[in-house]
Amino acid sequence: QLQLVESGGGLVQPGGSLRLSCTASGISLDFAAIGWFRQAPGKEREGVSCISSSGGSTKYADSVKGRFTVSRDNAKNTVYLQMNSLLPDDTAIYYCAADRLFEVCVSSYANYGMNYWGKGTLVTVSS
Repeated sequence: QLQLVESGGGLVQPGGSLRLSCTASGISLDFAAIGWFRQAPGKEREGVSCISSSGGSTKYADSVKGRFTVSRDNAKNTVYLQMNSLLPDDTAIYYCAADRLFEVCVSSYANYGMNYWGKGTLVTVSS
């Protein structure tokens, strides 16, 4: 059974940076596309970024393009989300999720289509 654990969240000032990690246990991650999702208070969960199993394909939500970068190190069974130029609107619980298919991650139904989910890490952007 694949288990995902997010880490790296915290409190940061606007304009600052954080790097989130999504580490897997139980099964090697190199078969899976990984997505980052977030849920802000009072809002629905939304997709942030996806990366294919090889790392060769990525996709970003318009709201984070140019500021966030997703990457992976399959040897460490870990996927990263580098977040720069953070805004108060980036405040949310961030989740990583895994699925065999990159197409699921980038689809409109990714929120309920991804097979495995972590429990999330809180990112707060505030002065």
